[in-house]
Amino acid sequence: MRRSLRYLAIALVAATAGVAGYLTRQAAPPTATPGDVNIPATAGPLLEMTLPDLAGNAQNLAQWRGKVMVVNFWATWCPPCLKEIPDFAEVSRRYVDAPVQFVGIGIDTAANIAAFQEAQQVPYPLLIGSSQTLQVAAGLADTAQAMPLTFILDRSGSIHRVRLGTLNRDELEGTIRALLAP
Repeated sequence: MRRSLRYLAIALVAATAGVAGYLTRQAAPPTATPGDVNIPATAGPLLEMTLPDLAGNAQNLAQWRGKVMVVNFWATWCPPCLKEIPDFAEVSRRYVDAPVQFVGIGIDTAANIAAFQEAQQVPYPLLIGSSQTLQVAAGLADTAQAMPLTFILDRSGSIHRVRLGTLNRDELEGTIRALLAP
């Protein structure tokens, strides 16, 4: 009798561990593997964002609808972010006369972002985000709250590409050219 109770207890522990492992896997947070990410059905939450610029003025992302938008979530303390921003700045200068709008959303303090903008001469608007802002973006991209995270929207405001991790100059320009083509 004692032996059968021991086997029953072992079986119950094994079954409980199996169910717990299955449930944990189902509830696991999204991954943060760099690369292109599945495109969300809507850009609504992204376009509804209103964030302060470096002067403290509220800027709504929807104001740039009608242009190809490159929306980049970054931080001054994020090495991969700092690596890609010079390419973003260069490409934004090339498309200054085209219907293209770059927007950087810094997850940092206003003072740190302003110092970075001044030192790097970033030619596009840098807005001040927060961890809650990054949660909205991560929720759209189904990723962990990792950066850099870039959304590229077409002129109608639909998300065309989502990239977790760095996006190099050639990939960025290729995507923009494709969206500007008639």
